[in-house]
This record gives sequence, structure tokens and C-alpha cells, in this order.
Amino acid sequence: MEGEYRKLLSDVLTHQNSPELEPFATHFYKVSRSYWRGLFCCYDMPEVPRTNNALEQYFGSARHQERRATGRKSPTRGVVVRGSVRVVAAVATRLTAFEAADLRVRDVARWRQLRKDLEVRHERRRAQRRFRRDPAAYLAQLEERLLQQGLPF
Repeated sequence: MEGEYRKLLSDVLTHQNSPELEPFATHFYKVSRSYWRGLFCCYDMPEVPRTNNALEQYFGSARHQERRATGRKSPTRGVVVRGSVRVVAAVATRLTAFEAADLRVRDVARWRQLRKDLEVRHERRRAQRRFRRDPAAYLAQLEERLLQQGLPF
């Protein structure tokens, strides 16, 4: 397979002199070269799937559930902030019926770390909103905090 692709790539490069095909050929070569190292690993390792169909189905299912639940075509902000949790939860709930005991936290330290990570994401989103509402006030507050850190006590 790799040899056939190399031949295709050389054929594309020979047609690079054509003005109509030059942008396509250049782009095709550049993209192929940037992905070359991992492009054929699915043939060397049987555990790596050859297509991303399962992954597409996974995210498509989550997107479908989000649309059904909210009635919105585009995802809510919660998907951006809590995406790592919500996507897995949306897919898992369709596959399995959970009991209350299944939802109990088993690893409290890991749960706390996840909550901390989510809070960091929330704070970034809040900062973006504050900046968009009033950039001057946001930057003045930031400058004040920076000056307070630099002053000795």
C-alpha cells in the first residue's frame, strides 16, 4: 500500500507544472508529508483500525443526543466546557442502563481532579466573557493584579 501511495504522490508531483493542478499538487504533497509517519501504521499494527468510522459514529451519537435534548442545531457551551465528560456520558447512557450504585464515585481523588479541571475550563470561559463585555475594565483589573504580585510586602 505504501509503495502505491508513493507512486501516486510522484505522479501528482510530475503534474505540478500544470497551472491548474499546481495548487492541488503542492497541497497534496505537503499534507501527505506531514502525516507520513502515521499514515500507514494501521497496516503494521492490527489493533489500529483502518478507518475512523467507529470514532465518527461515537461523536455523531453524542451530537444527535445533544440536539434531541436541547432542540438546538449547534452544540451548547456545556459541550465545550464539559465535553470530555458529557460526550462519554451521552454515549454510555445509550449503550447501558445504569443503576444508582453504578453512578457512585469510586476514586474520590480522580473525581476531585476532574472537578478541578472543569473549574479551570469554566474560569477561562468566564474570563473570555468578561473581556468581551468590557475589555478596558478587564485589562485594568489584570494589570492591577500583576502590579500587586510584583510589589514586596
